[in-house]
Amino acid sequence: MKYLILHAGGLAGHAQDALGGRTPLQAAATPHLDRLARIGELGLVANPAEGNRHGGGLNGTAILGYDPKKYYQGPGPLEAASLGVSVTEQDVVYRCTMVTVKPEGGKVGADIKKLSAHVVLDDATAGLIDTDEARELIEAINEQLGSETMQFYPGTGHRHVMVWMKGKPRAVCVDPQSVRGRLIGDALPTGDGADILRELMETSHVILRDHPINKERLASGKNPANCIWLWGEGRAIPWPSLTERFHVTGAVVASSDVHRGVGLCAGLDASDSPGLGDEHFKAMTATVLDEFAKKDFVYVHASLSDEVVHGSDVNATVQAIEEFDRDLVGPILEGLAKKGPYRFLALCDHGEGMQGQAFAVFGEGPGKDGAAGGRRFTESDAQASKAPVRDASKFVIKLFVKG
Repeated sequence: MKYLILHAGGLAGHAQDALGGRTPLQAAATPHLDRLARIGELGLVANPAEGNRHGGGLNGTAILGYDPKKYYQGPGPLEAASLGVSVTEQDVVYRCTMVTVKPEGGKVGADIKKLSAHVVLDDATAGLIDTDEARELIEAINEQLGSETMQFYPGTGHRHVMVWMKGKPRAVCVDPQSVRGRLIGDALPTGDGADILRELMETSHVILRDHPINKERLASGKNPANCIWLWGEGRAIPWPSLTERFHVTGAVVASSDVHRGVGLCAGLDASDSPGLGDEHFKAMTATVLDEFAKKDFVYVHASLSDEVVHGSDVNATVQAIEEFDRDLVGPILEGLAKKGPYRFLALCDHGEGMQGQAFAVFGEGPGKDGAAGGRRFTESDAQASKAPVRDASKFVIKLFVKG
């Protein structure tokens, strides 16, 4: 028996006028996901920590069988695990996101004296800055702001990590996606240690605003990465091993550092990330099938590209979802069917900054279409399901335990 958890990160959405009142997932042709909905049990999923925690990796933590109230400390420690950053349980890890800020009523690139209520967070991705440019900027930050207690580590694109050794975990920080396009006054860190975090963010602007990379970005019409935004804080506590708990071998394949970190914390082996290029779904599929040749279980987290997620073209979103189904889901299921019976759990949640309940389908394959002949893998079909709302952290028992 093989076991698959397919986490479709951010494919769920809201109704769009441009799509005739449908969500992108409803508008997309997804025959492979729809088949899973017909042969399995489809329904809504509740996360036991919803409303208490924030940031990426929350649903991934739960779906692998860990109580998020205990084990989910924020996305920072998960990202650090993926990057191979060594931390202790006394250290506090922050996501260090590169953003673009500007003065209220002013232009991007105009001088900002102080991060205050009169500053706007214009772009929460710093113009989708590429990894090579961002790495150079983070290295400049670490050279000037790094110390025996603070260290900055480069990640991917606009997403990076700061470790505060034996730091204060009680500061309240905010996801920059929730601040995009508005004044930052009520979104700056508050609470114990907030003054230190604010000073780091403010000084980062002084370092970054005149950096040659940002001057080149401004000159070419791109948004500069002219400030860091610290959030997603948490301590890196140890997790019990999933593979030891269920006596299986397992791997994680994820294009997201946070979800790769979820798998690593759970004791799964991690393949090198296929990245987010034009063919990344096909590259992920090859990696997943290679892992299934050696392992019992693979946790796959795949999401749409940043360009699609943070863009405004709903038709591009529909096309990307169709590629997800065609280039990732279909080939994985075809490959699994050749190996014999398998159990699957496909989870779908909403994108960054969006509210909405996750849903999932659980079942065994290859399987034959059930009585729900017209059912699809969509938000509305999950809402209409008569199945009870399931606790996300309990699914893993159904997946691995016989009977």
